[in-house]
Amino acid sequence: MESISVFEIIKVGIGPSSSHTMGPWNAAELFLNLIRKNRNLTDVKEVFVEFFGSLAKTGIGHGTDIAGMLGLSGEDFKTIDTTKIGEKIAAIKAAKALKLGNEVDVPFIYGHHLILNMKKSLDFHPNGMIFKAVFNDGTELEQDYYSIGGGFVATQQETSADEVLTRTLYPCHHGKDVLFYCDKLGVSFSDLIYINEESWRTREETEAHALNIWENIKDCIYKGVNQTGMLPGGLRVMRRAAGLNRKLLGEDKHYTSRDEWYQMVIDAEENFVNINKWISCFALAVNEENANFGRIITAPTNGASGIIPAVLMYSQAFTDYIGDDKVIRFLLVAGEIGTLFKKNATISAAMGGCQAETGVSSAMAAAGLTEIMGGTPAQVLMAAEIAMEHHLGLTCDPVAGLVQIPCIERNSMGAIKAITAANIAIESDPANARVTLDEVIQTMWETAQSMNERFKETSEGGLAIAVNIAEC
Repeated sequence: MESISVFEIIKVGIGPSSSHTMGPWNAAELFLNLIRKNRNLTDVKEVFVEFFGSLAKTGIGHGTDIAGMLGLSGEDFKTIDTTKIGEKIAAIKAAKALKLGNEVDVPFIYGHHLILNMKKSLDFHPNGMIFKAVFNDGTELEQDYYSIGGGFVATQQETSADEVLTRTLYPCHHGKDVLFYCDKLGVSFSDLIYINEESWRTREETEAHALNIWENIKDCIYKGVNQTGMLPGGLRVMRRAAGLNRKLLGEDKHYTSRDEWYQMVIDAEENFVNINKWISCFALAVNEENANFGRIITAPTNGASGIIPAVLMYSQAFTDYIGDDKVIRFLLVAGEIGTLFKKNATISAAMGGCQAETGVSSAMAAAGLTEIMGGTPAQVLMAAEIAMEHHLGLTCDPVAGLVQIPCIERNSMGAIKAITAANIAIESDPANARVTLDEVIQTMWETAQSMNERFKETSEGGLAIAVNIAEC
């Protein structure tokens, strides 16, 4: 087992789903590269993509079809103007053609060249898809891909994670490894990750990367608290972050920039109720942006993208644990906890339900917060364990296949649980704990394997059935 950089777990992404939007988008890019490796894009007569299992069943609500078309068009989700996505898709459908890899026009009829197969699943993983290119000489090239969570893509032979896997100086694949090396070296949890991240980049580059993530987080929250109206998809879900932001700041308060707004948040009246409302506001803001195909921070997935921003913003606005150094150490520790779940369980809701998304993110946030509060490595792991312990068995049952109900509110709940877990851990002696993080990760994976498939991002069980709204 090799290591994964924390910045492959916490990274810039696009909504509404890491596994159902970013994953298929990445797969389309991989397929374009596969064509280029074997032939030229100009040799392609037609291209097809078929989505199976969870990708098909919640594909429209999660934007899987949109991701497939834009990915094949050569668009990059890290740089695309998200406000132009709708018109780009409309143009493809109207023209019944797309520019493959932004190089050559090929026919593309929705429902013929792109199919959502809801009756069949591929054996390797619930999030399966098959791309096929037909060339002018009649030959074909076909490849299956699987979106395994967090935007990572796999074939049956290899995974996109292979590109970011390496062997660090002090490999940490389990919680016990973290404790061993921290004790051996006499360092904090974040110091250990600082050392290991040097396998990918310099310390200065790691710090710059983490602070860039922080800037993106603030950008996303700021955008979310200034957007009103209804979210797309047909559920008629109204945005709430903007209204909550106005009430908490005061209707008479005005600002003209992100930094001015941020200072107003810091200066706002602090009491238990208000702070709790702000935490919810931050989480809602991010996940409303996620639901609207906005640019967010995947941490470790898009469905759970509001938790770490909410907890980190809470720490910087309402506690004494502030400053760039604290932000960096929070993100390093949070990201490393995410790698433990990815390597030993799953961060895919299609594999493990929402415990694999909001549960993992809550554990990550709890660990990061405990680290900057001065917790020992054992207390940091304890916080992560507590947070996950109280997400075990959480189902993924998105109403109408959209990342809105219950997903948006669930991030607020996950953020509060993370803060509670950190507060409990920082006041506890881990020597008295009866459950370890490694044990709860194993339990989460066993729970995932036992969970009925209807509750794994299919919209075929739970709230998705009780609310009785067809996929939009």
